[in-house]
Order: sequence, then C-alpha cells, then structure tokens
Amino acid sequence: MQKFAPETKKPVPAEVDLGAYRIADPEAFGRNMLRLMEEGQKVMSGFLERVDAKSGPYSAASEMTDAAKLLSEIAQPWMADPTKLVEAQAALFTSYMQLFSGTAQRAMGGAALPVAEPEPGDNRFTDSDWSRNPYFDFCKQFYLITTRWLEDMLKRTEGLDERTRQRAEFYLKQVASALSPSNFPLTNPVVLRETFQSSGQNLVQGMANLVHDIERSGDLLNISQTDVEAFEVGRNVATAPGKVIFQNDIIQLIQYAPATDTVYERPLLIVPPWINKFYILDLGPQKSFIRFAVSKGFTVFVVSWVNPDERLAHKTFENYMTEGILAATNAVKRETGVDQINVIGYCVGGTLLGTTLAYLAARGEEPFSSATFFAAQVDFTKAGDLMLFIDDAQLKSLEEMMAERGYLDGARMATVFNMLRPKDLIWPYIVNNYMLGKKPFPFDLLFWNQDSTRLPAANHKFYLREFYHENKLARGQMTIGNVKLDLGKVKLPIYELCAKEDHIAPAKSVFIGSRLFGGPVTYVLAGSGHIAGVINPPGEKVKYQYWTNDRKVATLEAWFDSAEEHPGSWWPHYAEWLARYSGGKVDARTPGAKLGVIEDAPGSYVKVKS
Repeated sequence: MQKFAPETKKPVPAEVDLGAYRIADPEAFGRNMLRLMEEGQKVMSGFLERVDAKSGPYSAASEMTDAAKLLSEIAQPWMADPTKLVEAQAALFTSYMQLFSGTAQRAMGGAALPVAEPEPGDNRFTDSDWSRNPYFDFCKQFYLITTRWLEDMLKRTEGLDERTRQRAEFYLKQVASALSPSNFPLTNPVVLRETFQSSGQNLVQGMANLVHDIERSGDLLNISQTDVEAFEVGRNVATAPGKVIFQNDIIQLIQYAPATDTVYERPLLIVPPWINKFYILDLGPQKSFIRFAVSKGFTVFVVSWVNPDERLAHKTFENYMTEGILAATNAVKRETGVDQINVIGYCVGGTLLGTTLAYLAARGEEPFSSATFFAAQVDFTKAGDLMLFIDDAQLKSLEEMMAERGYLDGARMATVFNMLRPKDLIWPYIVNNYMLGKKPFPFDLLFWNQDSTRLPAANHKFYLREFYHENKLARGQMTIGNVKLDLGKVKLPIYELCAKEDHIAPAKSVFIGSRLFGGPVTYVLAGSGHIAGVINPPGEKVKYQYWTNDRKVATLEAWFDSAEEHPGSWWPHYAEWLARYSGGKVDARTPGAKLGVIEDAPGSYVKVKS
C-alpha cells in the first residue's frame, strides 16, 4: 500500500489566531447573509433553467453522470474480494487514526508530525493556517489521505483495459479536485477570514460576479479567468503592424510589416489552430513570436480564421485545406513572387498542415521549402486525455447538437480543455471570483484562452471521427479530394516542436507522428505545456528550457535519455534552422504591394466574438 506519512518531517505546533475568525460587524453580517440568500435563490432558479443544467456532450452534468457510473464499476472487483477490501480499508483507517491522534495532540497545545502533506507546487494550501490551525490542517490532511488512498486503490485494481483505467483516472481527478476543502468557505481559512472581516460582503460580491458570468455565458457557464475588460484585440494584444492582403469565406491573410532593411527570399506562412484565435502568437511586443520572426528578417504571413456561424456549417475539413492553407499559400506566392515558401502549423493547424503535405506529395506538388509543427499531432494513438471525450456515444450526441445548430460552441471545447487541469483552470477561479468576491487578475494569455471560437459542424465532425477516433491519416487510410494520403511520401525538411508537459498534444504522441514522415525531421522538446512551451520568448528571465538530439531512436524515452538540455527559449534555435531553407536576402517587402490592402492588421475576422 501507498505510504501516507512522510518519513522525516518536523512536528507542527498549533497556532490559532481567534481574532482573525471573529465577525467584524454582526449586524452587517446578518444583512449580507439575507442578501446572499435572496440573490442565491434567483441565481439558482435561473441557472437550473439553462441549457447547461441538462445533460449534453461536454457538459458538467453529462460528465458527472459518466464519472459516477464508471467509478461504481471500478468498485465492483473490490466488493467481490472482501479480504483485499478489508486490508485496504484497514490501511486507510490507520492513517485516519494517526491524523485524529495528531490533531488531538495539537488541540491540547502539543505538536505532531503531519500524516500527509501537499505536493510541491500545490497552490491550494499555501496559506499558513492550513498548517498552523489544527482545524484547517485536519481538513487538509483528511482530504489528502482520502484522495491518495483512492488513487492507490485505482492503481491496484486489476482487469482494467487501458481506456477504462485512463477514464477512471481522469474522473477521479475531477472528483478529487472538486472535493478539496479549499473549495468550500467553511473549510478554507482564506475565505473564512475574508467573510468574517468583511461581514460577508465578499460572498455578496461573489454572487454578483457569478450573475455577471452567467449573463455573458452561452450554453455553458463561462467562469472568468481574467479581467477581460483589461484587453482589446488590436489595442494591447495582436498589435504587430501589418495588413490584411487577402480574404475569403474562412480566412483573412495578414502580411506583417518588415523590421529589417533586407529579408530572406522565402517567406514564412503560419497556420494557427481554428479552435482558437491566432494572436496567441502575438500577445504583446515581448511575447510575440510574430514580432520575433519579423525581427530575424523573415517575411511573415499569418492565417486568421473566421469565427464561423450556422452559415458556414457545410465547410468541411477539405474546405479548410483548399480555402484555408492552400489559398493562403497561393496568395503568399503571388504577393512575394517566389515558387516555394516555408510554413508552420500549430496544434490543429499542424494536423491540417500534415494532411495538406500528404495531399500535395501524392499530387507531386512542392510549394513548401520546409514545414514546421508546433505541438501538433498527425498520429492519435497516444493523444492523451482528450481521447476520453471521443467515443461513439459522445460523438453521436455531439453530431446531433452540431446538426441542429450548424456549429459547436467554443465554450464546450474550452470546458473540455479546462477539465484536463481542473485544479489549475477551474477551481482557483471559482474560489477567487465567487467566494472571495474578487475580480480575476488581468492576464493576456487567459484573455486569449477565453476568447473562444465556434467550430463548423462538417469540419469538426470529420476531425473528431477521422483523426481522433479512427486515426486514418496515420494508418494511411485517409482520402482527401479523391487522393489517398501517405505521410511517408512527405520528403521535405521538418522541424517538429513538442512540449514536455503538453496535455493536449502529448510529447509522446507528437514523437510517434514525427516518425511517419519520409524526410529529415528535427525533433525538439520544449519545457512546460501546450502554450507556455511554445510561447517562451528569449529574454533576461529564463523560464523554461528545451532539449535537442540528432540521434535516430525508436522511442521518446530513448531520445530524451541522450538529449542535450539548453536553458531558455528555443526560438533562436528555430530561427537558425529556418534560415537554412529561406534562400538569400532581398529588399524588405511592403505588405500588399501586389495584392493590395484590405484593412490593417489584425483584421476584422479575429474580432468577432462567440
């Protein structure tokens, strides 16, 4: 069994500041509690009438139903073996007894060793009263003992296939995150102190914050993760100077103004994901990959996808290839007068790029000198927790919803991504916004994260079924435009970037996909996750690192074992690599010199809200 008690810890004495937990103004507290009850009843009545209170794909209700069903199935093997169950329960009971004894010791003025402590970096329990105050310390340790025992029980459950075990681990993570004592006012010292000191005004303001979030939400509650009023697209995010030089139904093409007198002959086209907006690559001057690339002498073009509504429901994945990446490629070649360009695909944009490369290779066309993938998958056998949302039942329900509306609301995909990291992306904001009554901190990355886009029904249906569910591209079974696709025929040089802690495009998944291409692949592993691993600009402050390895090995583990670690940003490494495939230098190009200018960057498509 898992050990819950640390081996070498110092005894913790009790320190209780009762003054911090006294009501400052009892009369005001009473008034605020009445206001809270009245407003709470109104909110609850309205909330229960909302669409997201009903069962549906990617909703909290449907996921909790699935979780309860699955976890009850996991319990059955243990119920069928009473001896093992009693042994496991005895271990849990022993840990509880150690906790009760230690808490009693501290309540009488003594000190006691902790039975369980939070993992390093667990920000839920940073307040000093989680350790000093026996009451909150008991709540914390009871929670940690219980959840770790449950995790250990799941690990020891036999007879589970890989998908069932993965689903159980995912749902246990959801339940464990939700039941943390930090999520309840009476067991969170920070919330309780604020409630007493403000006479409950924090809870009243928190209810007002909840009302605001409900009013601005669509089908699903959109919890504010940042102060959205602090940012505006084109004012303090997406500010790199440039012009929109081409557009059609699904894209605007932006050409950015040069920052050097001469530029490389071959331009760079960036294809971001259409499930988010492109300005993740241009959050601000210091974080902008676009500005960095321009500063290194590259002529940069970026696809800005439309935020589709029901009028574009019929747009397929093939349309996104022909009217998106291929239309943009042709426009870049016409504008710059070159035969070949370089191209980057980020996330879903990279999946589209991989498909396009296989399509062009089958037709014998070579418009690209090199291709780069940022955290993008072309093989989905190890696609991580997102696979849990892709089965026949969920796909059928999702397709029915999209058929009715013509698109998938971006809030549903945002909910899925947040559920992959509930401890970081859901519950801290519930506590901050609705219990402490505070406005979330202004953060450009989270502003972008909440600026979601809709997904056209035909395209998204194809993407989920053909890639995630059936993995046809990797298996050589996909056909686009009557062309059979084979990634092995793609021979051009490839730069493959993945992130070590990516939970959306796992590093192992990206590595497996990179081995399917037929040409030379430079595989680079960045520190951090799906966003921070990519948006890691060079500067004085070194946040993350990256790893390189030129050896040809069969697994990511073998690659990493002999990889060389480099502190800081991978951007300069990439700029050097890209320069090798960008030709000589020519005079800097004026945006729209040949195709004309439609409007200033960042364009109008990116400003359309969902």
